[in-house]
Amino acid sequence: QVQLVESGGKLVQAGGSLRLSCAASGRTFSTYAMGWFRQAPGKEREFVAAISWTGGSTYYADSVKGRFTISRDNAKISVYLQMNSLKPEDTAVYYCAARSGSARRLQVEYDYWGQGTQVTVSS
Repeated sequence: QVQLVESGGKLVQAGGSLRLSCAASGRTFSTYAMGWFRQAPGKEREFVAAISWTGGSTYYADSVKGRFTISRDNAKISVYLQMNSLKPEDTAVYYCAARSGSARRLQVEYDYWGQGTQVTVSS
């Protein structure tokens, strides 16, 4: 069992930066691949980024590639999403998720979810 708690979301101006954190519980965290997803108002939840359990492989949605960076610290049982050059279209609730096995882009393949943290980017 893994419990996830996101933090770091807030209101930021376009062009700014923000770092989201996801704190996990559970001794097997280091064996889980982690992902970040987001859901904008009126839209379906979508993939943002994922990282393998070793941290050696990362994956990004085209819309955030080059602007966002996912990372993890297994010693701190946490995963992070560094978001730079933020745009109003990045406004969404951001969720972290965990799955046993390799990193995936499909949310249905993730077993555990956090409650989300709101990111609002003003123009």
